[in-house]
Amino acid sequence: MPAPIRLRELIRTIRTARTQAEEREMIQKECAAIRSSFREEDNTYRCRNVAKLLYMHMLGYPAHFGQLECLKLIASQKFTDKRIGYLGAMLLLDERQDVHLLMTNCIKNDLNHSTQYVQGLALCTLGCMGSSEMCRDLAGEVEKLLKTSNSYLRKKVSLIVVKCCVPELMEMFLPATKNLLSEKNHGVLHTSVVLLTEMCERSPDMLAHFRKLVPQLVRILKNLIMSGYSPEHDVSGISDPFLQVRILRLLRILGKSDDDSSEAMNDILAQVATNTETSKNVGNAILYETVLTIMDIKSESGLRVLAINILGRFLLNNDKNIRYVALTSLLKTVQTDHNAVQRHRSTIVDCLKDLDVSIKRRAMELSFALVNGNNIRGMMKELLYFLDSCDPEFKADCASGVFLAAEKYAPSKRWHIDTIMRVLTTAGSYVRDDSVPNLIQLITNSVEMHAYTVQRLYKALLDDISQQPLVQVASWCIGEYGDLLVSGQCEEEEPIQVTEDEVLDVLEGLLVSNLSTPVTRGYSLTAIMKLSTRFSSVNRIKKVVSIYGSSIDVELQQRAVEYNALFKKYDHMRPALLERMPIMEKSASNGPTEIVQTNGETEPSVVEPKHLPPVTQPVNQANDLLDLLGGNDVVPVIQTTMPTKPASAGGELLDLLGDLSLSGRIYHIFKSFYDFTFERANPNPNIAVITIHASNSTEADMTDFVFQAAVPKTFQLQLLSPSSNVVPALNQGTVTQVIRVLNPQKQQLRMRIKLTYTLKGSPVQDLAEVNNFPPQSWQ
Repeated sequence: MPAPIRLRELIRTIRTARTQAEEREMIQKECAAIRSSFREEDNTYRCRNVAKLLYMHMLGYPAHFGQLECLKLIASQKFTDKRIGYLGAMLLLDERQDVHLLMTNCIKNDLNHSTQYVQGLALCTLGCMGSSEMCRDLAGEVEKLLKTSNSYLRKKVSLIVVKCCVPELMEMFLPATKNLLSEKNHGVLHTSVVLLTEMCERSPDMLAHFRKLVPQLVRILKNLIMSGYSPEHDVSGISDPFLQVRILRLLRILGKSDDDSSEAMNDILAQVATNTETSKNVGNAILYETVLTIMDIKSESGLRVLAINILGRFLLNNDKNIRYVALTSLLKTVQTDHNAVQRHRSTIVDCLKDLDVSIKRRAMELSFALVNGNNIRGMMKELLYFLDSCDPEFKADCASGVFLAAEKYAPSKRWHIDTIMRVLTTAGSYVRDDSVPNLIQLITNSVEMHAYTVQRLYKALLDDISQQPLVQVASWCIGEYGDLLVSGQCEEEEPIQVTEDEVLDVLEGLLVSNLSTPVTRGYSLTAIMKLSTRFSSVNRIKKVVSIYGSSIDVELQQRAVEYNALFKKYDHMRPALLERMPIMEKSASNGPTEIVQTNGETEPSVVEPKHLPPVTQPVNQANDLLDLLGGNDVVPVIQTTMPTKPASAGGELLDLLGDLSLSGRIYHIFKSFYDFTFERANPNPNIAVITIHASNSTEADMTDFVFQAAVPKTFQLQLLSPSSNVVPALNQGTVTQVIRVLNPQKQQLRMRIKLTYTLKGSPVQDLAEVNNFPPQSWQ
């Protein structure tokens, strides 16, 4: 059989292929020849054929049929065969159990070989492809080699132990690690430090054991920085920077949360920080590791200031990577060493002008972390300038940061309002959804600033209506304080002269503008409606409102229809309904403001954690409001999530819905039906027996049904157990429950009810009030 072509010739031939199909044809032809050679057990050219298979594997062609040939090469006595065999094993062998068993035996034999280079090949293969089972099987041979005096093998073995060092094997390797740091060879010393680092990170017991090595590590590091020029280990004038970095990393692990270890390394860290040359990148790498070590251990305060000053110098470096690393590190330490970082505030702010986007983002985050009550004005000036000129990807985060900082550190309400308005003017399209209600709440609570604010917002509307959050806030303020705008009562700045028609022209322009969103149009229409009680142009406002009663926007149409009803049928209630919003207090948790529907517009209102405030309008106005919604038989049903703690059946439940007059029949949104029947107890005419019949017309059963009721203090209430806690679907049955009410004064019964149940896996809670029980039930 002719000799197969050499690897070089194969590479040259494949590179001459002009198409992918031509290359595949060449590969298939050569693979067929290699298979034939393998079948004939040709030992002469096995090494050459496996080498060609590895090249084909690198090109992406299948070469798995050469796995066993790799094992045959490993078993050969020739070093060249072993080298190709081990390389093929690292690239081609899979997870088949029989192949791994054969491989383990081959490696075990070569670990005991008399030639160090063969042992080196076996160690490299074990480190590359060794599984946990293989490492356990070969741990004994590896441990023996760790004790050898051959530095060529020891540096390889130290790294192999990192892979073999599973928790149950650490005790085996512990005695052999005692003398690793006494090695003079830098390669062995480097790999030994890597091994100790891995063992400390994986086991708390090993960490405690190796803390006694801190003085020895300090001596090694001191010798490195104090030694003279050594061409063998010198990099840009620094002796073995890779070993220095590894030692610093190990010291950081050993000194964390340990006073004695931290004390032992404080001096050497100060020497490294002050003696390391910073003109080259090598020195900067060592200084960065030194800073990380100082920050992680229990170091002295002066040493921490020195570390932060090093990071401050990094910010002046021309290398972008170094500046980014410095900003990231300062961001991690700003909470613990705030004053030290504050000294570099001007340099950090200058980084906002950097062309690199990653540096600008880190500088922005760090700038917000540095804001406090003393520097709020200066920092906000810089950050607002950055907001004006930054890319769109930064505007949302920057605007959010300005809002939070202004809320926390604002020196005055006027400054706070001006700052938020500046953000809305600059980046209104990028602010969070809660920025509008938050600013409205701020303006509402700043009573003395109402005239100033509405004048500023009106001017902003004249300049630009593209920023929708700003337009929404401006519309709301004009609706609330339009009379102050027209009267020119502003004392904070020179008042502007504006007429009622000009104000209405602006709001009507918002309604027809293509830039306005549906939400903005709702704000504008509500503002116009509110001005009907503040301006004299009522007829014009009526015309505008009536036009939108046929709007294709359902939300806008509904508002207009309700407002028209106020003008026509309930005009006597309009001034009370459209009066100014009261001051809104924040909740005790300082959480986000909850949005509720008020006067037909979305406004912020803080809900008390225990119960809703009672409605204060008289009963006749409440009845009129119900007529406005469609008649007295309509009962508002409030659906909420199940409470974590049940409300008491007394005072809290009584305050839930105010003085609304409701019907005795309740239709739930899921079309469940509740009916009440009455009878008087014969022995005591002052006791009425009320029977509740609950049915369910939905397609799913209502489970966990609970009925609760509360009455005024002049009554006494007794709830008996219901007939069931499941209301069957499709009206296939009813649940009954009896209530006994004692009414010694024979007053009109008023009852607040609370219904809880589970429908389709979702908990539901209904609240309502029944006021029109038949009076004959007490007669």
